[in-house]
Amino acid sequence: MKVLLIHPPINERTLGTADFDLHEPLSLEYISSGVNKFCDVKLLDMRLENRLEESLKEFGPNIVGMTAYTVDVNTVKRILKKVKEFNEKILTVVGGHHATVKPEDFFDKDIDLIVIGEGVFTFKEIVEKFETGKDFREIKGIAIREGEKLYKTTPRAYTKLDDLPLPQRSLTSHIRHNYFHLWMKPFASMRTSLGCTFRCNFCAPWRITEGKYLTRDQNLVLKELLTIKEENVFFADDDSLWDKDRMIKLGELIKEAGIKKKYFLFARADEVANYPELVEKWKEIGLSQVFVGFESYRDEDLKFFKKGCSISVNEEAIRILKENDISIYAQFIIRPDYDKKNFMELRDYVRRLKLVNPTFTVLTPFPGTTLYETTNSQIITHDYDIYDMMHTVLPTKLSLIEFYSEYANLYKRAVPFGEGILDLFKYYPIKEIIPTLRNYVKFIRALRDAYKDY
Repeated sequence: MKVLLIHPPINERTLGTADFDLHEPLSLEYISSGVNKFCDVKLLDMRLENRLEESLKEFGPNIVGMTAYTVDVNTVKRILKKVKEFNEKILTVVGGHHATVKPEDFFDKDIDLIVIGEGVFTFKEIVEKFETGKDFREIKGIAIREGEKLYKTTPRAYTKLDDLPLPQRSLTSHIRHNYFHLWMKPFASMRTSLGCTFRCNFCAPWRITEGKYLTRDQNLVLKELLTIKEENVFFADDDSLWDKDRMIKLGELIKEAGIKKKYFLFARADEVANYPELVEKWKEIGLSQVFVGFESYRDEDLKFFKKGCSISVNEEAIRILKENDISIYAQFIIRPDYDKKNFMELRDYVRRLKLVNPTFTVLTPFPGTTLYETTNSQIITHDYDIYDMMHTVLPTKLSLIEFYSEYANLYKRAVPFGEGILDLFKYYPIKEIIPTLRNYVKFIRALRDAYKDY
C-alpha cells in the first residue's frame, strides 16, 4: 500500500506567511508514523516542492491524505480534484483543524473521507479498512461522503499524547533546512501538550479538546528532543506554560541531559507574570522567544475577547520577559471597528512599551469559535482563501481603503526604525538583514493594497 501525504501550498492571496516563518508539517509526520510499518509513505510539502503531477506519476499512491487550516480549504479541494483526475481510484482523505471544526466544508465529490479530531490512529484504521475492503463506517471520528449526504461516524475520544508514536521526520530530511521562524534557522517543531483551559472567543483549540489540557510525559518529550538535530525548537503547543510543575520538571530533565538548544513557545501573559521564576529557569535552559497574545491596549477589548487577563498583567509579563532578555513576539488584534484614533493609540502603546517585534492580526471569526457563532450574520465573505488574519471578513468602520492604509502604517510606524534595526542586528545573521527588510517592505505594500482583494 502506497500513501502520499500532502501539505498544501500557500495560496497566492495569503499575506505575509512564508517570508517570515515556515514550520515543518508536523501533523503529517505524525500521521506517517501511524502507518509506516506496513505502508510505503511519502510526504510532499507543496510549500517547497511544486511536484504534484510528478509525485503522482512516479509514486503511484493508493491513498492521498491532506491536512488543512481554514485558509487552505479551497486549495485542498483544487489539489484533490487533480488527484482524482489522475486516478479516480485513489482514496482521498482530508484531516486537520478545519476538517475537525467544520467537516461539511469538505463535502466534495473529490474527497472520500474526512478525519475529525486527532488523526494518527484514525488514519491507520482507514488504511487498514481500505486494504481489506471493509466498511469505513466502523471507524470512529470520520465523515463519509455518501451520495448527497455526509455521514458522520461515532466521535473518537482524543488519544492520550503518550500513546502517539514519534513523528517521522525522516520524510522531510531533504527539505528540513528550509524550515525557520524569523531568525531561528534551522528550526524544528515538536508537541509537548495540546489544548487550552481558557475561553477566548476568537480561538478554537479549547473547544476541540473540550477545555481540557492534555500533556505528554516529560520523559517522552525528552526522548523526542534527543532525536532532533536542529538547534532551534518550537514547542507546537496551544499554551506551553499552563502547568508550571510540568515545565519545571521538563526543564530539569533537559538541563540534566546537557541539551543545548534555543526554544520558542506560546504562553499567556498571566502565566509569565505569575511564574517569573519559571521564565528565569527556562531562560537558562535556552528559551529565546515567547509568543504572547496581548491582544489589545484596552481592558474593554480583553473583556470582549473573554481573554481572562488585563492590561496591567500584560505589562508585567513584558517587564519579566525583557528582564530575562527573552524576545517578545507580541500579538495584537485589530478590531474591524477601529477608527484612525484607535490605530494611532495602538501604535503609541507599542512604541511606549518598546515592543520591537509586534504582529498585528485582524479579528477573524474562524469556524469553530464562539466568535463565529455570534457574528456569522455579519460576515462579508466566506472566501476561505483570505481567512489569513490579515484580511478582514467583518465589516469595517473605516472604508476598506482607509482601513488598510492605517493597518499598513501601523506595521510601518509602531517600531521606530532605529530600534527595529538594532533588533535585526541582535538576532539575524548579517547576510539575512537586507533580504528581511525587503520582505517587510513587500509585506507592507501588499497589506496596503489588500482592499483590492474584495
